[in-house]
Amino acid sequence: MNKTVVIDIVGLSANLIGEHTPFLSEYVKSRHTTPIKPVLPAVTTTSQSCYVTGKWPSEHGIVANGWYDRDDAEMKFWKQSNKLVKAEKIWDAAKRQDASFTCSKMFWWYNMYSTADFSVTPRPQYHADGVKAPDCYAYPASLRDELQQDLGQFPLFNFWGPNANIKSTKWIADASLWVDRKHDPTLTLIYLPHLDYCLQKFGPDFSKISKELNEIDQVVADLVRHYEAKNTRIILLSEYGINPVHRPVHINRILREEGLISVRTERWYELLDAGASKAFAAADHQIAHIYINDPAVKAQVKKCLEQTEGIELVLDDEGKKAHHIDHERAGDLVAVAKPDSWFTYYYWFDDAKAPDYAHLVDIHRKPGYDPVEMFMDPKNPFIKLRAGYKLARKLLGFRYLMDVIPLDATLIKGSHGGISAPREFYPICITDAPLTQSELQATDVYDVIWGHLFEKA
Repeated sequence: MNKTVVIDIVGLSANLIGEHTPFLSEYVKSRHTTPIKPVLPAVTTTSQSCYVTGKWPSEHGIVANGWYDRDDAEMKFWKQSNKLVKAEKIWDAAKRQDASFTCSKMFWWYNMYSTADFSVTPRPQYHADGVKAPDCYAYPASLRDELQQDLGQFPLFNFWGPNANIKSTKWIADASLWVDRKHDPTLTLIYLPHLDYCLQKFGPDFSKISKELNEIDQVVADLVRHYEAKNTRIILLSEYGINPVHRPVHINRILREEGLISVRTERWYELLDAGASKAFAAADHQIAHIYINDPAVKAQVKKCLEQTEGIELVLDDEGKKAHHIDHERAGDLVAVAKPDSWFTYYYWFDDAKAPDYAHLVDIHRKPGYDPVEMFMDPKNPFIKLRAGYKLARKLLGFRYLMDVIPLDATLIKGSHGGISAPREFYPICITDAPLTQSELQATDVYDVIWGHLFEKA
């Protein structure tokens, strides 16, 4: 069995490797780069689940980063239990092959309660007074304390939100090396999210992302040099590439205009009432799952969405089957955006009635993914003073809401999740030896990892 590391450089596509990534530029010259055809949807949890199971979403059940729970009548995004992935994982299969096999799973998603030997993932503390404190979850439990004692507290607020930056990615890389030095796992899976931030904010605009490209390049260089010194087989890959967008599609507002969305009014704001709606969408980057509580409106919804500018596909049962996303968690219809478009979760017409969480970094309460959480409101010249005041309240132990997130979806310049972006924006797989395929399916990545583990080097 060969010691192997898989380094997931989120958002990396071939067009980004160049003058701003000197290490990667030199590294790929003597390696082999193979594009990965994006899975539908090409988002974090779906792609990673394909990679570690070798199965499609129709089999492993991860149809997006979140979906509607029909029993609870609740939208659920960014859950973490590994039990949600309904297929055998590569580390379990490898352990059957060789009982000495061990796996370290560093920030790959669905990391809680997995059967990996070592795992670490973001997990804030939610205090009774409403405070969200940075922390992480680890297995074994002692690993959390050991890592934070040696590396400092996991920088949660640099992992997502307006302050997302290289600090969180560097912490993940350092933690991965720490685990490797102490436990020497056979397979290590490392998640490096840094490019996700700048690429969604600015798209592939080198005048704005060159610094971030150089930062991730240095982190990857440190990891590769460490693993090369330990005679490790190295796979660099990404889950998706990020292509330019300019058109947000407010899919729930469209459904509301059709009279299909129900809202509840609480204080001054409106809350989406999914269980009472005839139809609504769980928006996730360039895909939206449309759940229909009243079967009589399905044809109306399909026709309406097919006529909406910015939507490329509206998949019914046959369409879902053709794209390997026919699972009970999927929407009754699945909308896919055109490459230049993406879906917001917004359902209100008047920003004055937007829910309180709309102005917060609040990934669990929002009924969809919100990339605008990476911005503080650029139209408010006092927004940083406001954020400082809120932080001071937090430090003094008072209740506070860090309500600094804008409601301007046009700020977003890059997205992913669809399947029709130009090939230059495909995710990639970089290996020492050439692969037999000229283009990988997402499910083929499993075999690439397996081959690195068990084939003679």
